[in-house]
Amino acid sequence: MEVFGAFIFVLIIFVVIIVSNAVRILREYERGIVFRLGRLIGVKGPGIIFLWPVVDRMVKVSLRTVVMDVPPQDIITKDNVSLKVNAVIYFRVVQPDKAVVEVENYLFATSQLAQTTLRSILGQSALDDLLAERDKINGELQKIMDFHTEPWGVKISNVEVKQIDLPPEMQRAMARQAEAERERRAKVIHAEGEFQASQKLADAAQVIEAHPIALQLRYLQTLTEVASEKNSTTIFPVPIDLIAPFLEAWKKKQ
Repeated sequence: MEVFGAFIFVLIIFVVIIVSNAVRILREYERGIVFRLGRLIGVKGPGIIFLWPVVDRMVKVSLRTVVMDVPPQDIITKDNVSLKVNAVIYFRVVQPDKAVVEVENYLFATSQLAQTTLRSILGQSALDDLLAERDKINGELQKIMDFHTEPWGVKISNVEVKQIDLPPEMQRAMARQAEAERERRAKVIHAEGEFQASQKLADAAQVIEAHPIALQLRYLQTLTEVASEKNSTTIFPVPIDLIAPFLEAWKKKQ
């Protein structure tokens, strides 16, 4: 009787071990790639799945978006400027079976692909393009990487060039260039202002030429403005036109 009880106890433990190894619970963002005797039989999950002990083996793959930093890369641009550039990539697995079967380690493979693609694409661009057309370069990087990772079941959703480190001498040269550009704009604006002022003066001269009395009114206005200042003595020339009638009258009397 004791032998039978021990046998039942051992049998129960054996069944519990088998059941615990046969039952798997996968989260909503996880998928299980099941191999039976080394052959792929399909993708399962999420929820509860059952595996045959010893016969089946499962590899879990996450479907969440992965954010990966690309280490700084030494790059020589098209115009022979040495830079250090790093980036960040966003990708996720869309076909879990391919991510396990087609590539040994899709995370490491994607990281290496990002580094080589970053050096290749940025090396074909000039420094001004890297600084001014970053969105265009990001789109080109994303397109090329997505083309190469598609056979792995990996979707590259976005690539962003995060930081571009310029050498100190290049930073000083760009600072001098920016200062010269600001001075050029200031001179252009000043010249445009002088040109507009000269046009207004020319218009005013034409008005005075057509109406000479306007010049006399301007003299009188200037006298009024000067007279409003205290503790000052001003010698102001009187226009000949103002005293011309008196001179003619005096000549007639003679």
